[in-house]
Amino acid sequence: MEHTQPLPQHVTEHKLADALADLLNHPADATVLHPNAYRLAFADPEFLLRRDTRGIRIQLEMLKPELDQDEQGIDNTIVVFGSARFPSPETADAAMQAAQASDDAAAIKLAERHLRNAHYYDQARLFARLVAAYSNDLAHNARLFICTGGGPGIMEAANRGAHELGALTVGLNIALPHEQHANPYVTPALSFKFHYFAIRKMHFMMRAKALVAFPGGFGTLDELFEVITLVQTRKAQPVPIVLFGTDYWKRLFNIEVMLEEGVISPEDLDLFHYVDTPEAAWDVIKRFYAL
Repeated sequence: MEHTQPLPQHVTEHKLADALADLLNHPADATVLHPNAYRLAFADPEFLLRRDTRGIRIQLEMLKPELDQDEQGIDNTIVVFGSARFPSPETADAAMQAAQASDDAAAIKLAERHLRNAHYYDQARLFARLVAAYSNDLAHNARLFICTGGGPGIMEAANRGAHELGALTVGLNIALPHEQHANPYVTPALSFKFHYFAIRKMHFMMRAKALVAFPGGFGTLDELFEVITLVQTRKAQPVPIVLFGTDYWKRLFNIEVMLEEGVISPEDLDLFHYVDTPEAAWDVIKRFYAL
């Protein structure tokens, strides 16, 4: 007998984030939205936020950062990925003092982990300073600019290091259910917010001359493997891909298993490099481009 019952609503409902809900979750961007048939179409935010106009929004999200970066001469970037959860050493020290004062075992354990990982913040900051120090002596169109996801943690550290030497820094932030602001070291005119992860990732690659991935979570892995896949499949030109923190990355995934099972080729191991110091990361990039 043919099944005629409709599917449950939770199966048929749309799963992608709604653009209007996303906008209203970020009041700094929102305007009061009232239906108004007489508005000009391009001046009608309610119309532009309909599901039917998603293609237009994707085009706009592609175009706005592209034009702004072109106008400011941002042609070449070094993209730095990594955990948003790794604090600066000073923040980690303060958290440990507060945890010890409270005598809270769980808080002390968390503070110990933050202290253990805070050195990655410092190393990302120092790496960015190396890039900025090199670039500051060059003509603007030959400079390498630090570009991150614009958030806290490793992203903040890299933007901070370049900012401390007076360099422009780029932040490609993403609107998330929990409010996220750009870190204070992104150059305001180069601080962009995205709704679509796919368009944001495309912008990371469009100007990237190298990728440095510090330890991170799902977001870092998503961005890292996107780049590796694009280079492996020759959808993108080869760029240095640097995995900072050998112990973390080798514990996280076992490349030897992939080789043994034949899902990657031996030459695919040449797509990336393990390093443990800012100087080593910068040396990989310098060797690649004979700087």
